[in-house]
Amino acid sequence: MPSPQTVASGPELHSPREPVAPQIPAQGTRRASSEDASSAHREGLRPGLGTFRRAFSKASQRASGCAPQEDPGLLRRSSRFFFRSLRHALDDGPAADQTQATTGPGVAHSREVPSKAMDGVCRQSSTGAGPAELEEDKSVADLITERKLLAAFEQLRHLETRLVAEKASRTFEQDPTGFARRAMDVCLHYDGLAAEIGAIVLETLGPNGVDAAVLAELARVVRAEEEAHPEPPADGDFLRTPRHWRQRWEDAVRRSAQERVQQASAGEAPGAAEGAAGLAQLLAELGGLVRRDLQKVQLEVHPAYAAAGYPAWEAYLRAFHGAVAQRLQELAHDARGCEQLYVLLDWASNVYGSPDFLGSQDLALPSEPLPPLLAPDVRARLESDYTSFLETKIASCFDGILQLEQSRWAAAEAPDVLQGHYHTPLSIDVHMLVAEHVKAAGAISAELEATTLQICARALGLFLPRFEKAFLESGAVSEPNLCANINACEEFRTHLLARFPGSLEELEKPLVAATCAFQKRLLQGLQGDLQPLFKVLCTKAWLTQDVLQPLLDKVVAFAGHLEHVVPPRAQETLQEVHRYVVREYLAQALRPRERFRGVERVSGSQKMGLDAQAIGNTFQGLGSEATWLGRAIPCVADILGETYKDDIRRHLETLIGSYPDIRRDHVLAILALRRLGRHRNQHLLTHAQDLLRAVAKAGGPGTAGGHVLFEEIEVPPSMDVLITCI
Repeated sequence: MPSPQTVASGPELHSPREPVAPQIPAQGTRRASSEDASSAHREGLRPGLGTFRRAFSKASQRASGCAPQEDPGLLRRSSRFFFRSLRHALDDGPAADQTQATTGPGVAHSREVPSKAMDGVCRQSSTGAGPAELEEDKSVADLITERKLLAAFEQLRHLETRLVAEKASRTFEQDPTGFARRAMDVCLHYDGLAAEIGAIVLETLGPNGVDAAVLAELARVVRAEEEAHPEPPADGDFLRTPRHWRQRWEDAVRRSAQERVQQASAGEAPGAAEGAAGLAQLLAELGGLVRRDLQKVQLEVHPAYAAAGYPAWEAYLRAFHGAVAQRLQELAHDARGCEQLYVLLDWASNVYGSPDFLGSQDLALPSEPLPPLLAPDVRARLESDYTSFLETKIASCFDGILQLEQSRWAAAEAPDVLQGHYHTPLSIDVHMLVAEHVKAAGAISAELEATTLQICARALGLFLPRFEKAFLESGAVSEPNLCANINACEEFRTHLLARFPGSLEELEKPLVAATCAFQKRLLQGLQGDLQPLFKVLCTKAWLTQDVLQPLLDKVVAFAGHLEHVVPPRAQETLQEVHRYVVREYLAQALRPRERFRGVERVSGSQKMGLDAQAIGNTFQGLGSEATWLGRAIPCVADILGETYKDDIRRHLETLIGSYPDIRRDHVLAILALRRLGRHRNQHLLTHAQDLLRAVAKAGGPGTAGGHVLFEEIEVPPSMDVLITCI
């Protein structure tokens, strides 16, 4: 039921032992009341300070039954209480649900006047029975001022009970406004007591704090009021309506928490702070304040309430949680940039959300889980904005890494050798970049970590082709730098992909492409050095000179760089060099600059055998595992120097069986070197074609493990080959 309106003519709260007698106001009093009512009406139903003071003075006179000058001490005490309570009660808002009543003619209506404003109650000076005997020389207002809350409530409760009894006995039939005035006085003093409860709550966490005894008495008063007014009366009597002081106490706790939280760098938005550092400092201050206040609640406030059987810890915990959530949402609204967004997310997840935020593991948990500090939609927006900024930031970081590498190339800095391998700073820079951002995102949530991994993978996938192109076009291309870049790509494949399995598969393709590009350029440099040395092979000078050794010396020198390459790529490159040497040797043998006949052909066959042995021993010493290359040159040498012509068929079978990629053109070129008769050439060529068809039917080059040798040897047509074919 709505509470009564404030009666501008003033309160009239009687002592429990005073007889109640109808009072007939004098003409002057009526005139004053009329003037007061008109004044209140002119002020828009919001009584001014002068109106309150006049009403307070008249109420004191009526309540005491004597002139103001007869009890100046009472007036001074009541005035002090009025002005002190006015400040608190104006913040509490209207209490129309507890104090509204219908007034008689000539009475001005307004919003609720703060309870302590209507303090013109005489002291409880009688000697009869009742709770007033506990504080018999003090008014209710004085008791509230001195924060003797329980005594004040007991007096008000006694006055309320007496007033209800008088109403039931029809005492006010001749003076219906008398009950309204006295009931209003009681209600306003109840509101004053409620306002004092709110003031105590607001002062509890202040610098001076509140005594534990006052807090315990506050808890007992709230419980006493709940017991006195358990539910609205059936007759709708506003005087006995529940006052909901527990709810008011909880509201005051929430206001107190909000005010305390706003004190942490109040008015500063992230944009006004010095970037992420300023926001981090602001949140650190906020966290420190909340931690200190909740620790004070835990150690001082909660025990005082608990002694009176009143739970306070959970109310304060929820109040501060809500205040922090509101403050964090305000900060999130103005956060800008990747760093500020991360600071907010990290503080919410890892600082405030940490189990040891309050420095104690023994705190009682709330009966129901606290809501998320950041609402799901707010958190989703923050993470989305963060990932957008992060994508730009990581791309910028890769640009910076490329610039650092280019400056190192311009300075002609040789790569370091770490643990026996060529090393470039590129590897460390990329690993640190990815690991740092992924770890930071993982501290927020698993979803953000996965998103960050995808961003890093995309950025690295775009960076690798740019890095490859920039390096190969620079003047820093050398065996050490190429080997160092091959090592870096291999480290990305082994370390990054192994550290984040299932997340970076899309990097496999660009990493393989970059590795192959660097290997190809490395081999091209060696091939450029070796190619002139192959041109003297299979010449008449070659028969009498050791022209192969300079070539093998260059291979050995090149292999020295491969010792500083990670084993898988080093072996792969060495085998490719081995294959290149054998392939180019055979290419020179199948298209010789000079033809050998008779003794020269036999000598050439023997020379090829010695060269094959030297090549095999050299690469075996270097560690090449391409043993399948060892039969190619000896087979051709055997065909070239075979004196028993029927055994040439067997040598062809061995050659075709070992190297299924051989073609008919290669067989013709080999037979042309041997210069057999037409009939025998046709017979061997037919047999070779049958073998080649059988190999093709069985699966082609795959039958030899996918090895390719003859397929890459071009045999241009020549007169000797043409004659052999005919």
